[in-house]
Amino acid sequence: MKQVYISVDIGSDTIKVVACELFNNKLNLLAASSIKSEGIKKGLITDVEKASESLKNAIKKVEEMLGIKISKVITSLPSYYAQFEMVKGKIELNKEEIITGKEVVTLLQNAMKTSKNKELEMVTVIPVSFSLDDVDGIKDPKGMQGNVLSTRAIMVLVPKKNILSVVNLLENVGLEVVDVSLNCIGDMYATKDKDLKEKIGAVINIGHETTTISLYNKGIVVKSTIIGMGGKNIDNDIAYIYKLTNEDANRIKEKFALAHKKYASVNDIYEINNKNDEKIKINQYEVSEIVMARLEEILVLARKEINLLTKHDVDYILITGGTSNMSNFSMIAEEVLGKKTKIGEIRLVGLRHNKFSSAVGNIVYFIGKLKLKGKKYSMISKDDMNTLLSAKKNLISSDTMLGKVFGYFFSE
Repeated sequence: MKQVYISVDIGSDTIKVVACELFNNKLNLLAASSIKSEGIKKGLITDVEKASESLKNAIKKVEEMLGIKISKVITSLPSYYAQFEMVKGKIELNKEEIITGKEVVTLLQNAMKTSKNKELEMVTVIPVSFSLDDVDGIKDPKGMQGNVLSTRAIMVLVPKKNILSVVNLLENVGLEVVDVSLNCIGDMYATKDKDLKEKIGAVINIGHETTTISLYNKGIVVKSTIIGMGGKNIDNDIAYIYKLTNEDANRIKEKFALAHKKYASVNDIYEINNKNDEKIKINQYEVSEIVMARLEEILVLARKEINLLTKHDVDYILITGGTSNMSNFSMIAEEVLGKKTKIGEIRLVGLRHNKFSSAVGNIVYFIGKLKLKGKKYSMISKDDMNTLLSAKKNLISSDTMLGKVFGYFFSE
């Protein structure tokens, strides 16, 4: 039977909802929505009523696409003051019995008990590796036999209010939260490839109001920090200089400006009425200079944060978030951060925009946890699955994103 997963990413600019199915080790896109959010500032909920309305609209749009009611979701939490603690656990085994997901869960629970942090709340535990007797470096011990099973893992913790604010919001609109994660975890799993598994690197997610910089060791997040600057600052710059509304400035940034001025044209003109109702002409080169200057500032700050997170040289820098989809963004990124930098690319066909990286990646991470525990789970009922299957022909014939239902091999 197919398993269906729904992920919610509550952002300051938009709320993203992604629905995927896992079948025969392939993750397929079913539906997605991105709705302008209100009542959320820098990832934190400031107005529950407005945020609830935005969330309802984002969920409703996906429900209309699928033809079913959504009641269960996974979601991401604000990573403010997040801590990443190395924990270790060990259990004795019956050497005559084969290790199952039950033993893995017990082992991780034992590892969690060794945490010295009693003030923050646990979000998740990410195994680094397992050891069975004298054999080290095991990724998945299920199916093996031995005397003692141990693990090293990263325990992710956040302030309790980070969890309660998001969970309460989702429950307020009738959604059950099945699991929680952090966006910085999802970002890696959305773009993760084999080349990154043995390396030390950083991921920069340029959001609307903030930019998150996270350090990874062999694909596992170990440190994270946030700077209070993002795509909105670019909108503000354009709006201030040309006396435009922020909505018009955002449209120019996304549809007209380039992230690097090198290939911008002085002859390419965008005509628009400003806030004084005066018709003005904006040439692409000038507005791209404005964008480039702010992006350079953000990336320089991000580079400084990487240097604070680690004293070692990183093997790669991966950039994601909605702003990273701007034309010529790779040029300014490489110019500021060097040739080790590349732009993240979501591998889920039909959902290429990097603003969805956290939502998609958290689904991949959740499936990986289920696999390690030897469990299968779906967020919709059998009846809803039958409804979904009966509507599949309509989805495939649609001219919308739902017509692009393809999969990629899930190798975690």
